[in-house]
Amino acid sequence: MKKLILLTFITFFSSILAMIAQDTYNTDTKESVIRWEGKKIVGGHWGDVLIKSGNLEFKNSKLSGGSFVIDMNSIVVLDLDEKSGKSKLEGHLRSDDFFSVDKHPTSEFVITSIKERNNNKYEITGNLTIKGITHSIKFPATINIKNNRLEARAEFKIDRTKWDIRYGSGKFFDNLGDRMIKDDIIFKVKLIAKK
Repeated sequence: MKKLILLTFITFFSSILAMIAQDTYNTDTKESVIRWEGKKIVGGHWGDVLIKSGNLEFKNSKLSGGSFVIDMNSIVVLDLDEKSGKSKLEGHLRSDDFFSVDKHPTSEFVITSIKERNNNKYEITGNLTIKGITHSIKFPATINIKNNRLEARAEFKIDRTKWDIRYGSGKFFDNLGDRMIKDDIIFKVKLIAKK
């Protein structure tokens, strides 16, 4: 009986300690944003897309995981105004030529591994799903926490054609000239999260 009581006591306090050691920071969707940038042979465009939900998990004060859902309907173009084709380009980006938003309203990123560097820096590997297609990506990130408020910054680029975004790509279309769109899309992430 004493052994059973002792085992129950140990199990209970182990669970409490595990809970204390783990922290979850939930994304503040009003303050977080992903800036995208696409380039053509001549010029290019940039804008924002919003994070719909997500979190980062910590164990013993070390980043241990996380995932994010991106609202593809929120994609906007910020380098144009209405007179110069802002709405037209936004509609094109939502079409099947690019992100097929009607069929795939969200994209997702899930962390699969983490390497801690110095000065709050990490190397993050994860699965990025766009248009239902998933590929692994890797990028550096900086994470700072103060007063239960987390701010993370990261920048990475992808080859869009791996996610079946082929419009204007020189890999798939000939004689595009200066209408060719480069395959790399650059993403700059500002993530704010709170306990």
